[in-house]
Amino acid sequence: MGCELRSEQLCWAAQQGASEGARGPHDRTNATERRPGKDATCARKFLIAATALAALSLIVAGCSSSSTGGSTTAASKAKIGVILPDSKSSARWETADRKYLEAAFKTAGVAYDIQNAQGDATQFQTIADQMLTSGVNVLVIVNLDSGSGKAVLDKAKAQGIPTIDYDRLTLGGSASYYVSFDNVEVGRLLGTGLIKCLTADAKTKANITLLDGSPTDNNATLLKQGAMESLKPKIDAGDYAVVGDQAVAGWNNQLGGTIFEQMYTAAGGKVDGVLAANDGLGNAAIAILKKNKVNGMVPVTGQDATDQGLQNVLAGDQCMTVYKAVKQEADGASALAIALSKGEKPTLSGTVKDTQTSRDVPTQLLKPVAIYFDNVKDVVADGYTTAAAICTADLAAACTRAGVK
Repeated sequence: MGCELRSEQLCWAAQQGASEGARGPHDRTNATERRPGKDATCARKFLIAATALAALSLIVAGCSSSSTGGSTTAASKAKIGVILPDSKSSARWETADRKYLEAAFKTAGVAYDIQNAQGDATQFQTIADQMLTSGVNVLVIVNLDSGSGKAVLDKAKAQGIPTIDYDRLTLGGSASYYVSFDNVEVGRLLGTGLIKCLTADAKTKANITLLDGSPTDNNATLLKQGAMESLKPKIDAGDYAVVGDQAVAGWNNQLGGTIFEQMYTAAGGKVDGVLAANDGLGNAAIAILKKNKVNGMVPVTGQDATDQGLQNVLAGDQCMTVYKAVKQEADGASALAIALSKGEKPTLSGTVKDTQTSRDVPTQLLKPVAIYFDNVKDVVADGYTTAAAICTADLAAACTRAGVK
């Protein structure tokens, strides 16, 4: 039958209305627009009979789109929930991810609800409960830890709601899909970046410290894996000595600064390089180096290409950062979410193995890029930030040298 409502169907609805009773909501405008010109008498009876309006909902309900139909009915039912982790560990969640996800959902004309748990696992679960109760038909999460993330994913699965792990894989979870960057490669870039910067400073022998990400974040584990792949040959050869290595709970920058100061003091100030897992932790280490008047003399790494991180690179206090084109990640996740919300079942060619369950999770992994002084301009050219945002008066000359416009 499809979605064509013939006059005899309208007649049937009018005749059956009284016995069928109200079955659900109906859009009067839609019914009028679809009504054929013939059998006008029956159609008029249909339009003025309240019980017939209810009966027609049975017919309209049969017009919902299939996975490829893309009808207005399917779009109107789409509602996507997104839970971001915090706004302190990295500025990107609010300044980039939210912006790009909102733009994609608005363009697609789907309803959405984006909330931030602000680092609170209890709040994370409360937000998820509210979203599931409100009728989202797709849930996208950036977990705070795998335990609380798994509880949310399993609850959604029990209700038949497809889910997407965004940026961080929830170990032991049940996400339908996973969209992220290749985090092992991010770690490799951090490790090779530190080696490059130490070599540029003619430091063939070096004491290095590692400020790792949160131990509850699988990404931090993958970063460490990649970083050690790059650094291990130097360490095994005796060229580099690790004089401090500690994870920072919750990616807490203030805690990271405290931990690095303890490392620095324990090493008697003899620290030649810092592998920091993101720009926030890198800046925390730089603050301690400034306090000891050695900033710019000790290479520091970072990740996320935040405005602060890029400014530190331009100033010479941070040797590099890793740029993850968040728009690509957000576009990938939003495209999946939009398709799922309309009843489609997308297929991804890649997979990542959940190390706790051995499940192969359908995955889209994107490629990160190392950013040094001479290619900061590429981040600006990509639209991730602007020259106005990073080129303060103090950095104007550095921006000119780096070709940032």
